[in-house]
Amino acid sequence: MKKLASFILLLVCVSINAQDKPKTQTVEAACGQCQFGMKGKGGCDLAVRIDGKTYFVDGTKIDQHGDAHAEDGFCNAVRKAEVVGEVKNGRFVASSFKLLPSKAHDEHEGHHH
Repeated sequence: MKKLASFILLLVCVSINAQDKPKTQTVEAACGQCQFGMKGKGGCDLAVRIDGKTYFVDGTKIDQHGDAHAEDGFCNAVRKAEVVGEVKNGRFVASSFKLLPSKAHDEHEGHHH
């Protein structure tokens, strides 16, 4: 019986810790207007797709991740990104946003060796 009680206590501690630290998740990132067909203000804005739903991103901007209109930029390609954050008021508030290398980028790098 004592073992069961300590096991339950361990589970409670783990779930409390999990809430304190938002998890890193890999999501699709692109220009909301160009790639995801999102309506909103004019221009191009960074957006992510999580579980099939799209959200504009707060906490980082589309221009902070290279040329959006480059071949593998957000306006021309859907990229993968590692993000930490949460959805608030229909927007994704990012505390961390790390763009993962694109396949086109990987191929270019492969030729340098």
